[in-house]
Amino acid sequence: MMRTLVTLRSAAITDAPFLATLWADTLRRADRQEQIADLEVIIKNATQSPDEKLVVAEYDGSPAGAVYLRLTTLSALNLEPTVQALSPHVLPEYRRHGVGRTLMEAAVTFAEELGIGQVATAAASSSRDGNRFMARLALGPQAVLRVAPTHAVRARLVAQRPSLHRGGGRQLGQVLAARRSLKRSQAAPDAG
Repeated sequence: MMRTLVTLRSAAITDAPFLATLWADTLRRADRQEQIADLEVIIKNATQSPDEKLVVAEYDGSPAGAVYLRLTTLSALNLEPTVQALSPHVLPEYRRHGVGRTLMEAAVTFAEELGIGQVATAAASSSRDGNRFMARLALGPQAVLRVAPTHAVRARLVAQRPSLHRGGGRQLGQVLAARRSLKRSQAAPDAG
């Protein structure tokens, strides 16, 4: 019988530095100590809630990946119960060793234990391998999450407003055009 090298366990507070490294591209932009403090709160909350679980995968005794599992609804408008597998990440040196599959098995097992009929997850749009992996597990795209800084969205909204609503831009343009026309008409008789 073949011995599996991948094992799962619940995250402990001492895993926060490992998770900060693993999820560096997912966490809020802050210094590392603030990220670790955030993760300690997340780990504590997951430990205390029956609807959350933070799972760490180890490969041959070394931390190799993790996933945050949460019972929620499909969306704020679609109240279908769903288990979200948030940020199923595997360290690059442990990819293609069954770690990701084992993390997703944990998500399915959690959903089955809770009697939930759906599992949802996300992969970065730039992660070709991650998206292919999820597709092979029958996870299809449901929506596209788009994110931008608030100020950037505001600037684009203002730029796309009809000029009438941009502080009277159209009216100002009409006034200036009328003045130019008036100047031309006043200058024309002098030219003759």
